[in-house]
Amino acid sequence: MRRLGLVLLLLGAALVFVGAPGGPARAVLPDEILDDSVLEGRARELSKVVRCVVCQNESIDSSNAELARELRLIVRERLVAGDSDQQVLDFLVARYGDFVLLRPPFRPATYFLWFGPLVFLGVGVAGLALVLRRRRLQPAAEAPPLNAEERGRLARLVEEEGQESRAGNRLPEGGGS
Repeated sequence: MRRLGLVLLLLGAALVFVGAPGGPARAVLPDEILDDSVLEGRARELSKVVRCVVCQNESIDSSNAELARELRLIVRERLVAGDSDQQVLDFLVARYGDFVLLRPPFRPATYFLWFGPLVFLGVGVAGLALVLRRRRLQPAAEAPPLNAEERGRLARLVEEEGQESRAGNRLPEGGGS
């Protein structure tokens, strides 16, 4: 049962990490699509790098959240107005901050976003190493000595076990080869 649970957990993690069969679902609605295929292509590429601030780990291209739809419309409006791709991203960052980008820029204000996971991993590994080291250096606790009653009971149990094992080693009468 534990193996089945582990297999299901790993399968679920793989689907989340790699994506469900058939690729990620696209949330772009038909009324959002631009008539100009070049602008629509640029809008789709930009939508893949902009984070849905509601879903947080999903691009606005694949999110069904209402705010993601609004962001997709803003991207298309800015492109139709003649903005470059960088100007559209700058506009979104000015409104929502660096968090709106799936890959925030590498600068002092975002160092924690880039190095935070490594710091937490390092702290976790160091903590685990410390616990294991202390456990290895700590002498094993010795059991207190048995009292007279416990020694007598132990002797009886050992003797009974010895009698049972000697009786079990005998061949049945009439049998044997």
